[in-house]
Amino acid sequence: MTERVVLAYSGGLDTSVAIGWIAEETGAEVIAVAVDVGQGGEDLDVIRKRALACGAVEAEVADAKDEFAEEYCLPAIRANALYMDRYPLVSALSRPTIVQHLVAAARKHGATTVAHGCTGKGNDQVRFEAGILALAPDLKCIAPVRDYAMTRDRAIAFCEAKELPVATTRKSPYSIDQNVFGRAVETGFLEDIWNAPVEDIYEYTANPATPREADEVIITFDKGAPVAIDGRPVTVLQAIEQLNDRAGAQGIGRIDMVEDRLVGIKSREVYEAPGAIALITAHQELENVTVERELARYKRQVEQRWGELVYDGQWFSPLKRALDGFIHEANQHVTGDIRMTLHGGRAVVTGRRSAESLYDFNLATYDTGDTFDQSAAKGFIDIYSLSSKIAARRDLQA
Repeated sequence: MTERVVLAYSGGLDTSVAIGWIAEETGAEVIAVAVDVGQGGEDLDVIRKRALACGAVEAEVADAKDEFAEEYCLPAIRANALYMDRYPLVSALSRPTIVQHLVAAARKHGATTVAHGCTGKGNDQVRFEAGILALAPDLKCIAPVRDYAMTRDRAIAFCEAKELPVATTRKSPYSIDQNVFGRAVETGFLEDIWNAPVEDIYEYTANPATPREADEVIITFDKGAPVAIDGRPVTVLQAIEQLNDRAGAQGIGRIDMVEDRLVGIKSREVYEAPGAIALITAHQELENVTVERELARYKRQVEQRWGELVYDGQWFSPLKRALDGFIHEANQHVTGDIRMTLHGGRAVVTGRRSAESLYDFNLATYDTGDTFDQSAAKGFIDIYSLSSKIAARRDLQA
């Protein structure tokens, strides 16, 4: 029986060429799998037909936008996941979504190998392969660009020689990855970290410096999940899409950072994630109102580790699964409304309300109606400070 390889297929030059390239290098049949996570672009049926025209024996396409939003973006929102306190894991979240479909296709078609189009320099090779091996340790992984030196020039030459139905125009100076949760831009002149981004690299966000009217929005959460915008029910996908439009129109969610890649390289990345930043900002504030202090403090540690694990391609790891359980439990009371003003590149919280609120007006107020027993404070401070007081006495005698 002929060996079969499942290829993560985008429809672009590199993965189109990879179909024939893999067949020539390995003698295997190629099954192309394209997964829509809200990246936009061509119709899925067009992509499927192109894969077949380029030599795939089978081609599968999947509309995974709702799956991506519900099963991958929502956990990130509940985790307030920001790698290095800034990046909302745009690309890192989409890779395990795609991996699930690749492994399912491999099982369906009896493939022994899964292929992807990553280089040997980035994070995505790890995210794909670590994810595949966690779900299917018997499968092999190959990457034509990395393993067979499939350079851009060689890919174009192969495409022209085989007369493949794919454009071979000059490559964009940028490397771009996008989905419904955000957009990542790198390479080109951005590799000089002194160079400022130019306005034409952005697509999801308008220039925040352009004068415009502010936009006020109320986001409703139920157990950490966005369920309504301005009182109108939404799915998680709809919440992200609507806030991409509204927050993006206000220039919210632009991030320019030098980040620590998993492979040990520092890389300059420019991101746009208007919906993600608006939702995480609102979710964080609702947690401030509804989550008990010690749980909130510990959750912040968990959030950082959760984000690092996802960034590092460990979505399916035992530790990540265990932290998911903690984050799910910590969100059980994160229900209520957050009002925000979107303007000038910022999402600013201006109001919060919740039936699960731990904010007690009568305890917080300094005016009439104050129910806080201030006389208890002196004894609390004496006990709270006792160990430091004893140590200070010892140190002063030294």
